[in-house]
Amino acid sequence: MHADILDEAAAREQQMIEVALANRPVPKMVYTGECHWCEEPIAFGHYCDKDCRHDHEVFLWAESQRRIA
Repeated sequence: MHADILDEAAAREQQMIEVALANRPVPKMVYTGECHWCEEPIAFGHYCDKDCRHDHEVFLWAESQRRIA
């Protein structure tokens, strides 16, 4: 048992964080030598610049919000 209710709440919160982190999906992006958005050749990373990264994230978010009727 915990000394007080605040210690117990903090312990439970930490436990929920650990469970959420353990169950999150593994990122599926791998280095291909091309920007994942515009397909420009790149030496490292997944995007050629921050604008491509942002545009791809916005696209992925929009795709996740679409509902199938």
